[in-house]
Amino acid sequence: MINLREVSLRRGTQCLLDHINLIFYPGRHIGLIGQNGCGKSSLFQLLLGKLQVDSGELSIPNNWRIAHMAQEVSASTRSAVDYVLDGDLRLREIQALIAKAEASGDHDALAHAYSDLDEVDGFNAHYRAEQLLHGLGFTQDQVNDSVNSFSGGWRIRLNLAQALMSPSDLMLLDEPTNHLDMDAIVWLEQWLKVYQGTLILISHDRDFLDNIADDIVHIEKQNAISYSGNYSDFERQRAARLAEQQSMFVKQQRRIEEIEQFVNRFKAKASKAKQAQSRIKELERMELIGPAHVDSPFHFRFREADKQSTPLINLSQASLGYKEAPILTNINVSVAPGARIGLLGPNGAGKSTLIKSLVGELDLLAGERICGEHLKIGYFAQHQLEALDVNASAMLHIQRLSPRATEQSIRAFLGGFNFQGDKALEPIMPFSGGEKARLALALVAWEKPNLLLLDEPTNHLDLEMHYALCEALQDYAGALIIISHDRYLLRNTVDEYWRVYGGEVVPFDGALEDYHQWIQKELQQTQAVKQKKIASSDNKKLDKKAQRQQKSQHRESLSVAKKQLKKLEHQMEKAKQEKEAVDAELSVEDIYQAENKVQLQNLLKTQANITAQMAKFEDQWVALNLDIETLEKE
Repeated sequence: MINLREVSLRRGTQCLLDHINLIFYPGRHIGLIGQNGCGKSSLFQLLLGKLQVDSGELSIPNNWRIAHMAQEVSASTRSAVDYVLDGDLRLREIQALIAKAEASGDHDALAHAYSDLDEVDGFNAHYRAEQLLHGLGFTQDQVNDSVNSFSGGWRIRLNLAQALMSPSDLMLLDEPTNHLDMDAIVWLEQWLKVYQGTLILISHDRDFLDNIADDIVHIEKQNAISYSGNYSDFERQRAARLAEQQSMFVKQQRRIEEIEQFVNRFKAKASKAKQAQSRIKELERMELIGPAHVDSPFHFRFREADKQSTPLINLSQASLGYKEAPILTNINVSVAPGARIGLLGPNGAGKSTLIKSLVGELDLLAGERICGEHLKIGYFAQHQLEALDVNASAMLHIQRLSPRATEQSIRAFLGGFNFQGDKALEPIMPFSGGEKARLALALVAWEKPNLLLLDEPTNHLDLEMHYALCEALQDYAGALIIISHDRYLLRNTVDEYWRVYGGEVVPFDGALEDYHQWIQKELQQTQAVKQKKIASSDNKKLDKKAQRQQKSQHRESLSVAKKQLKKLEHQMEKAKQEKEAVDAELSVEDIYQAENKVQLQNLLKTQANITAQMAKFEDQWVALNLDIETLEKE
């Protein structure tokens, strides 16, 4: 197990963890939550040995293998599947030994290496890596593409696949769902549910935590509190704890008030001075209970436009895509005021293409885009974080949109996004991804849109901001179209779904669970067709790579069989010598005297055992020779 005893951790002048005590038991799946910047990622770095405790003690079993999901991918020309296979260090080590043994012609070393390869399921490693890639949304055509050919989000998926490929006793996953679509998230949930090791994951996806976590560790105010159960269980337990804390706080405040009144009333009277001093000491000893600050630091809304148009926007006979390569064709959609639409579909199906075409960021390849007279779009996408002016403050970003707005009104507005005090005036260059996402959402909210187009708005946001965004969208009276992998957000903010799949955009009549069942069926059918084509091609002619693998496995089988035969013959010779020694002792006449009865019985028993063992060895020897003859003829 992992044990943290009185651990404190600082980053620069900031204390992140202050004398925390935690135990992570083997095989448990733990969700690690808390506001951005509270120390979750730093705790991961501590577990990985990249940071050291400032005080206290951290213990992790020395023999534990640790897998973790890196947040960045260096440029690489390696194929996606090779990059994933690199996660299994032992596999790569054995493969290097095989290559060395083949090059030197060392058959014994080769046989030993192939035996090791079989122990780590190495013959199926390439297949397992491809299955991981498929589960995370990569097509068969992409598994051999170079890492450099993928965008940042897809490279993070490769990091996740590499972590899953790595044999481990402890797995650390930091926001694994951020760059996944809903289908990949559900696949990942199923994979992690059967993971036998200890799993610690940072996530702001409450549905994901509900489906995976056995325990929740909540970091707040430099402390870490463990709760049993999933995220919903955590919410109930924390609410009960805070209610009890609040009750204790009220009682304590009442007692403090009583003591202070007594002291103020009687401290000047000699007859009561001793009692007054006693109560003063009681106050000094009293450990103050903090009030239960459960209110979120985020309080904002999307300001609404003064005018509406019906419809707000319309696409007619439209073809959407890039460089005259249509992704969606013959699209006919209309968005009315107050519509609340969630877009469903796997990554690459065209959801973001549809939103960019509605915004006007992408020109239509064919058809018409008709905008209402009073259409005002509020658009949020991840690439807009990169478009922010890192040398400007949050205040200046708003002032550029509305030069006549008062500083007080801007400050009040930004305060709802938790840009308080000097934070609103600081250049945003050092801001975290979550803080920049909040600012980008603030800019959208400030503009008073009557149509909100949101593409994965919850990436990088902590759970408190998730809730605040959900509440703001619930209160928003304008039209909404949203792409999100956050199932909680979708269920609580949209009224209808559009399915984007197979070049079409059509209404989807059903809930999220119905959609998942539908897409799984579609993908299985598509995969079955591909497998049929592959099988047909393989039946005609094995490719050269398959032939090489087949020959290599054949050589390995023959080498292993010969090695086993040699070992067996050594055992047979040893048994023969032992039997001869026993037979020699039994040939001595004295052994049959009455006083040697016990010794005689032991020798006869030993002789019978050796004879039986020799018969077994002979059967094995015959079977092995037959196998070797068969392999040599092939």
